Amino acid sequence: MNTPEHHHRPHHDHGPWAKLKHLLKPHSHDSADKVDRRLESSADGIRAVWWSFAALMLTAAAQVAVVAVSGSVALLGDTLHNLADALTAVPLAIAFVLGRRAADRRYTYGYGRAEDLAGLVVVLLIAASAVLAAYTAVDRLLHPRPMGNWGWVAAAGLVGFAGNELVARYRIRVGKRIGSAALVADGLHARTDGFTSLAVLLGAGGAAIGWGWADPVIGLAITAAILFVLRDAAREVYRRLMDAVDPKLVDLAEHATRETPGVDGLGPLRLRWIGHRLRAEVEVTVDARLPLVDAHRIAHDVEHRLLDTLPHLSAALVHANPGPVEAHHRAHAVS
Repeated sequence: MNTPEHHHRPHHDHGPWAKLKHLLKPHSHDSADKVDRRLESSADGIRAVWWSFAALMLTAAAQVAVVAVSGSVALLGDTLHNLADALTAVPLAIAFVLGRRAADRRYTYGYGRAEDLAGLVVVLLIAASAVLAAYTAVDRLLHPRPMGNWGWVAAAGLVGFAGNELVARYRIRVGKRIGSAALVADGLHARTDGFTSLAVLLGAGGAAIGWGWADPVIGLAITAAILFVLRDAAREVYRRLMDAVDPKLVDLAEHATRETPGVDGLGPLRLRWIGHRLRAEVEVTVDARLPLVDAHRIAHDVEHRLLDTLPHLSAALVHANPGPVEAHHRAHAVS
């Protein structure tokens, strides 16, 4: 029995008083409210993308000025990293805008998957940052270069690290709150560029005491750190593309379904991410002797409980089977 995505009933009471309260104070999971929350979360994602874009562009501008007076190749590479990280705002912003479009006859689940594609772009940019950082470090080892104005270079490195870390925390916090793997991956990308900026700072400190080899060695260590971040970001985006979910969410959904009055058994339960929103599909077993309207009500109650229990869940499709299923099937086979 497929349930529509509206007209939710309270699971604890179905009497006249409960119906009157529902009319006077509609439940927060009515379809219009779900659309509002989905648009609000997309707006939060767009806001996070553009604020972080502005912060990274200011950071890069400050570093460009120091590159002009110092000639630091390491700082130039870090500045390019920050510019690349700022430009990841473009695919993410496009993805969030696309995700707000309504489903149509071709894209019946909507456009939320655009976020996962944007996350893939971010992963590729993190990989490119790792390659560039490794190349720069090896080149500096093979071809040492003197560094001028190391004090300004160190200050620019601190600015780069602080700017990237602030942006990373902001993106990761908003991404986790709205359930966007792409925005979390982009926050991790910003964190890798912060590590690169820190390498510039430490390299400048080494140059100040005559350790010319310090900059490239630290650069190689930072490359290794970037690879660890790349692994985490790639794993998260891969899981989204493969429709993986946290098993704890499945446990919550199963518990909420089984605890719904009138549910005699639980069949297949499926969860999937579409962008930063969850969808659920579940089969339940109800008493075969129940009238159709009562079985329909139980299915609505399951949907209601799932929407109350699971964070980021936007829709639940519940199918009610008469039970026990085996006896029902045998009866049809005999007839």
